[in-house]
Amino acid sequence: MPTPWGLVILLGALTAMGPLAIDMYLPSLPAIAAGLKADPSQAQATVAAFLAGMAVGQPFYGPWSDRIGRRVPLILGAAIFIAGSVACALATSIGFMLVARFVQALGACAGGVVSRAVIRDQFDHTETARMLSLMMLIMGLAPILAPILGSGLLAFGGWPLNFWFMTAFGVAIGLAAILRLRESRSEATAIQASRENPFQSYAAVLRNPRLIGYALCGALNGATLFTYISSSPGLIMGTYGHSPAVYPWIFGLNALGVIGAGQVNRMILRWFTPDQVLLRASVVASVFGVGLTLAAVSGIGGQWTVLPLLFLLLSSYGFMQGNTMAGALNVDPTRAGAISALMGTLSFATGAAAASLAALFHDGSPRAMAVVMLASLVGSAVSLRALALRRD
Repeated sequence: MPTPWGLVILLGALTAMGPLAIDMYLPSLPAIAAGLKADPSQAQATVAAFLAGMAVGQPFYGPWSDRIGRRVPLILGAAIFIAGSVACALATSIGFMLVARFVQALGACAGGVVSRAVIRDQFDHTETARMLSLMMLIMGLAPILAPILGSGLLAFGGWPLNFWFMTAFGVAIGLAAILRLRESRSEATAIQASRENPFQSYAAVLRNPRLIGYALCGALNGATLFTYISSSPGLIMGTYGHSPAVYPWIFGLNALGVIGAGQVNRMILRWFTPDQVLLRASVVASVFGVGLTLAAVSGIGGQWTVLPLLFLLLSSYGFMQGNTMAGALNVDPTRAGAISALMGTLSFATGAAAASLAALFHDGSPRAMAVVMLASLVGSAVSLRALALRRD
């Protein structure tokens, strides 16, 4: 069937609210700390505040979109994102910034949760995986372009200009959703949602071991990306001494690896099932995790060993995320919103925990980051085999 590019671009842009709001302002963290008279650790905490908001907000949007439809939650999420972005731009203290970032995330998380449900409303298991991989091409531009754009805006008008750009982005995609997005929720989903409250929806999906297996597999693999995002400014600009102007290019190269892997995944799904791809990709990712840990602990080759292995490890995200999400949504399509929210919440909660753990044991080297990533990847592979694809 022809690729619905208009739908893919719109849903990809809605999903990109979160990555854009995280990645765009990373080069500005030192300037934010200086401007708000905060220390670097307080400025870094604004990343954690955003991740917390993403984890807290998602459980509300999923069952709500199953019950009332997909359009209203998406539009409301864009409105909250706009309000949070304006508040960030006007922040005069680090405490206010922390609250504003949390609010901004409460809006941003609607895009990912509801967009995934919209895709499952319209496609089967394999096509859902292919469409989610294609969306990665659109939303994956955020980690590549956002830090570069953020550095330029920082130089041109200071750190608040980053948040004014996010405000404009929110307005644009909110209007596009109002004007272009049609309701996609099925009648079966509406009937199912009318028979149960959100707690019953989550209870039903949490009782399914296959769904939990897919969720843990995706969340633990995704934890490597969160750990990298949180650790990358200190690793690239601190440990390895690259300038703020160089940092976005290294960050963008790794994002390009994720996007490229996602597109390779989309192509090979013509010949292999999503589960077959997951089995192989989880093993390869774990092997790269072992290699990165050995390089980080031994110090052999320094950054010229660590950074290439990090690129290969992060690229596994492109093979894992679309396929785990499609697998989970296929377990119970009538609860697509609730499942999407559960997957997203678990992903951000796991990512925040992994990033915090790596920061807690950070010693100025990539060792803590690498060990946390390896543990996450092994847990991902075990969850896939023991739960999602177990043989009863």
